[in-house]
Amino acid sequence: MILAVDVGNTNIVLGCLEGDEIHHTLRVRTAPGITEAECTIQLKSLFAFYELDAAGFEGAVLSSVVPSVTEPLRRAIERVTGVKCLVVGPGMKTGLNLRVDDPGTVAGDLVVGAVAAMHFYGTPAIVMDLGTATTITLVDRGGSFRGGAILPGVRLSYAALSAGASLLPEIAIEAPPRCISTNTVDCMRSGAVFGTAATLDGMIDRMEEELGEKCVLVATGGLASSITSHCRHEIVCDDELLLKGLRVLWERNHL
Repeated sequence: MILAVDVGNTNIVLGCLEGDEIHHTLRVRTAPGITEAECTIQLKSLFAFYELDAAGFEGAVLSSVVPSVTEPLRRAIERVTGVKCLVVGPGMKTGLNLRVDDPGTVAGDLVVGAVAAMHFYGTPAIVMDLGTATTITLVDRGGSFRGGAILPGVRLSYAALSAGASLLPEIAIEAPPRCISTNTVDCMRSGAVFGTAATLDGMIDRMEEELGEKCVLVATGGLASSITSHCRHEIVCDDELLLKGLRVLWERNHL
């Protein structure tokens, strides 16, 4: 069994993968500045709570967009499981050609998502990750990572809007009955859901036009299904895309 760990700005997702199966998915809050000891205690507690054998892993792989968490967590994983933990970063075999200005600045989660989309869905592909940030990236037919766009995440945007505008409340990110809404809360929900869906549709159209061909469209992240269901393009939602991509990367690099 492989331990795959995806460290995002808001949550850390741990997956226990055996072959193509994900047997357990564990989620905890990301705590920037956490120590190795704290990570170790948290991992041991999680494994005990879910009755997982820490010695039962044959490998581990980690992707992180929070640098202060990366090393403490990597060391804790190795301490608790006794196996080497691979970290997604420069020098790793990915199968991608990073055709961007500075390949070293491409975040690990973007690489993992691109690898997973290419491996499981084919190319050319546009990959959307709707998390703390909304990222939209493109992999061309030859397997080159061509870059993309980064937008503020939906929850982040509307939390900032509520904090900065006295008359606007906090809202749940869910679709109202109509796009043309008739009260403040539904108007905000309309913007959050239908507005974001329209943004994704527009970015897909622009990227496909620049590339010169249609793409496979894949989305992941906590809000993916609730937003993309209102898009006018056919988009595959895969909540486990990053964990599956981490498995692919482990297989390419562990020997």
